[in-house]
Amino acid sequence: MILLPELWEITGEYIVIKALGNGVTIIGLTRGRDTKFHHSEKLDKNEVMIAQFTEHTSAIKIRGPVEVLTRHGRLRSDE
Repeated sequence: MILLPELWEITGEYIVIKALGNGVTIIGLTRGRDTKFHHSEKLDKNEVMIAQFTEHTSAIKIRGPVEVLTRHGRLRSDE
């Protein structure tokens, strides 16, 4: 089952991001008419971040080698 973006703010969907290398960038993007960056983080190898989709966050952009865990499964950026 794939959640529609409108439901994320209701369910507060979480994802877990594990850095597989140094200097991974995670950027939160806003909802609304104009999509903008609202938050960014840097992770080094083996650091983990738990992120949530909210009424303010509609997308998360990740740059670098990571493993992402969601309730829908596991994804690696290097596969």
